Amino acid sequence: MTNRLDVPAVLTALTLEEKASLLDGSDFWHTQPVERLGVPAIMVTDGPHGLRKQAQESDHLGLTASVPATCFPPAAGLASTWDTGLLHRVGSALAAECRASGVSVLLGPGVNMKRTPLCGRNFEYFSEDPLLAGELAVALVDGIQENDVGTSLKHFAANNQETDRMTVSADVDERTLREIYLPAFERVVTRAQPWTVMCSYNRINGVYASEDPWLLTDVLRGDWGFDGLVVSDWGAVNAREAAVAAGLDLEMPSSGGGGTRRILDAVAAGQLSEEDVDRAVTRVLTLVDRSLPALAEGGSFDVDAHHALAREAAVASAVLLKNEGGLLPLDPSAGGAIAVIGEFARSPRFQGAGSSQVNPTRVDSALDALRAALEGRREVTFAAGFVVESESADPALIAEAVRAAAAAEVAVVFLGLPPSYESEGYDRAHMNLPAHQLELLRAVAGANPNVVVVLSNGSVVSVADWQDDARALLEGWLLGQAGGSATADLLLGAANPSGRLAETIPVRYEDNPALGAFPGEHGHVRYGEGLLIGYRWYDAHRLPVAYPFGHGLSYTTFAYDDLSVTAEGDTVEVRLTVTNTGGHAGRETVQVYVTDPEATVYRPDQELRAFATVTLEPGLSAPVSLTLDRRAFAFWHVAAGDWVVEGGVFGVRVGASSRDIRGEATVELKGDAITPPVTTESTVDAWLAHPSGGEWLRGALGDHGFGALLFDERNGQMLRAIPLQRLSRFPGFPITEADVEAAVTRLN
Repeated sequence: MTNRLDVPAVLTALTLEEKASLLDGSDFWHTQPVERLGVPAIMVTDGPHGLRKQAQESDHLGLTASVPATCFPPAAGLASTWDTGLLHRVGSALAAECRASGVSVLLGPGVNMKRTPLCGRNFEYFSEDPLLAGELAVALVDGIQENDVGTSLKHFAANNQETDRMTVSADVDERTLREIYLPAFERVVTRAQPWTVMCSYNRINGVYASEDPWLLTDVLRGDWGFDGLVVSDWGAVNAREAAVAAGLDLEMPSSGGGGTRRILDAVAAGQLSEEDVDRAVTRVLTLVDRSLPALAEGGSFDVDAHHALAREAAVASAVLLKNEGGLLPLDPSAGGAIAVIGEFARSPRFQGAGSSQVNPTRVDSALDALRAALEGRREVTFAAGFVVESESADPALIAEAVRAAAAAEVAVVFLGLPPSYESEGYDRAHMNLPAHQLELLRAVAGANPNVVVVLSNGSVVSVADWQDDARALLEGWLLGQAGGSATADLLLGAANPSGRLAETIPVRYEDNPALGAFPGEHGHVRYGEGLLIGYRWYDAHRLPVAYPFGHGLSYTTFAYDDLSVTAEGDTVEVRLTVTNTGGHAGRETVQVYVTDPEATVYRPDQELRAFATVTLEPGLSAPVSLTLDRRAFAFWHVAAGDWVVEGGVFGVRVGASSRDIRGEATVELKGDAITPPVTTESTVDAWLAHPSGGEWLRGALGDHGFGALLFDERNGQMLRAIPLQRLSRFPGFPITEADVEAAVTRLN
C-alpha cells in the first residue's frame, strides 16, 4: 500500500460505531481496520532491546513463540555504555528488523526510575538518574523513528515496582514527580516526539494512570507539547470512557468489544462527548498514516551485521568494577591454563524474562568464545560448578571446580542471578546471589588466588560480602546474544572496558532509600524518600557504597585538567582537557554534577546534569566541552507551578563518578523573578515575603501593637507562622477578613 490516509476525510466518513471501534485493538497486537475506508490494521509489538514479534497461532497472552530477532543488551546494560551514539545505531537496527517483519511500532523504551534495587523489571530500565535515562532514550527513539518506525515510551508514570503493579497507588508529591519520575519522559517527548506513549498500570496518588487527565493531558500534552497517541499498557484500562476523556486514545489488547460498547454508551448518556472520541480517533488514524510508508517499502536486515553490533554494544555495556594488581586483561599469547568455572559460561543468561524476551538469531557463550580466541595458545578448562536453578550446592561440582582452579594460573568464575530471580510480573526477594554460588566462589578462591568474577544479572546484586574472594570483578549485566564473545574480548584485552554504572551498588540492601516504603501496603506505596533516590540518597546520608553511580575502571588511566566554568547568556559552558595517561587506548566518560549550597528549598547534594565521552590513544589529550542550560540549575517550585532558578552561586563538579570528583568550580547566576501567589491561607511570613503583599501588610499594620509583636525577637516567629486570615480574627487585630480577601483578589 502506497497511498496515505486523508485523516480529516476519513474521520468525517466514519460512523460513531466505527470511531469507537478504532479506539480498541483488533487482537493482541493489531489496531482495528476499517476496510470500507481503506484504513488498514497496523502491528505493534515488544520490545525495547529486540523485536519480539509473536508468531501466528501462538498463545493468547502473547508471551511465547516469537520470530527470530537480534537480542541486544537490555537497558540495564545499554545504560552502562553512557553512549548516545551507540544507542542511536541500536535503534536504527531495531527499526530495520521491525520493517522486515511489518511491525509499525516497537513498544519501548522504558524510562522508569530504578527507585529500588528489588524491582523485578529493572533490567528493562536505564538508570536511577533521570538525565541519563532521558538522554539514552532520546538517542534510541531517534534511531528507530528516523527509519519510519514508531516507538512507545513507557511506562507513564511512576511504575517502579511489579508487586501489585495493576492496582497499587504510587503516592508521591508533585515536586518529586517533576524532578525525578517525569523528567526522562519529558526529555524524550520534547526532543524526540515518540509516536506513542504507553500509560502504566498503577495509580498515581489514587488515580489510575489510564484515566488521569492531569498526567495524560495537562502535563504530557499541555506542558510538554506531545502530539502523538497514548496507548494503554496491555490490560491497563480501568473505565474506558474515563480514559478517553482523560486522553488515553487506544486500548490494547482487544477488549472484545467491551471498550467500544462503554464508549458508545457514555456518548449516548452524555457522559462523553463525540468531540472527545474524534480527538482520540484522529490520533489513531494519524498513527496508521505515519506507518504506511515503511509498510509499503518493507525491508530486510543483515543478520551478521546486527550480531556484530550486538557484540559491540555488549562490550560497551560491561563495567569493570575491580582489578587488583592489573590481573586483567589476561595475556592471550602466554601463561598457564585458564579455568573457566560456572554454568553461565557455557549456558549464558543474556536477557530478562517477560514481555521483552527475544528469540535470538544466535547465542555466543563465553566458554566457546574464549577457546576460539585463544586458539590453543593457553589451555582452557571448564567446570560447571553449580546448577543454575538450584538452591543447594552440589559437592561433586564444587570439587571438580576446585581441582580445575588448583591446576590453573587463573580462575574465571561466572556467577549471576538465575532467570527465576528477576522477571516482569514480580519483584525480587533480596539482592543476594544464590548461596551455593558463593560457596563455590569461596572454595575456588581457596584453591587459586587469581580469581576473576564475571557477573550476569539484570539488577544490582550485593558484592560487599564476597568480593574480597576475587581480584577482578566484571559486571556483565545481561549482555544480549553476543555477550559471550564480548566477555572474551574484555577478558583478553581485545577490547578495553568502558562501561560506567548507571545505578549505585549499595553495601547492603538495608541502606537503600526505599526501605520501609516498598512495595507498600493496603494498595498504596509511599514515596517517602522524595527526591533522594539512588546516589542522591547515599550522598545525603553520607553512606558508604560498594560502588558509586558512574563508576567503572579501564585498562588505562585518565587525567582531568584545565577546568573552566563560565556563564554565557542563558547557558553555562564547562570546559576541560582529558588526557590518556596509561598504556592502552580507551574511552572515558566525563560526568558533570551541579550543587546548590544555599537554596531556600531542600536540594540533593549534587545532581548529574551533563556527560560526554572521549576516546583517546595513550598519551594523547583532547578538549571536552559540555553545555548546561538553566534547567540544569532549576528546581520545581510547587507554589509557582514552574521551574525556578534561584540567583546565587552554584557549584559545578566534574568527575569520573559521583564519588570520584576531579575538579570543581563555581558559577554565579541571576535568579528568576518568581512571586508565588498569596492566598487567604498564606502565612504572615508568606505575605511579608511577597513584594506587593508585604508592602500592603506593613502599611496596614502601621504603628499598631500587633506589628511590634509580629517582629518581636522572641514571639514573632510563632505569630508569623499563622495564616493571615486566621490572625485577622484575633481581637484587636487591625486588618479584617474582608481586608485580606480584598488584598488577595487585588494582588493575584
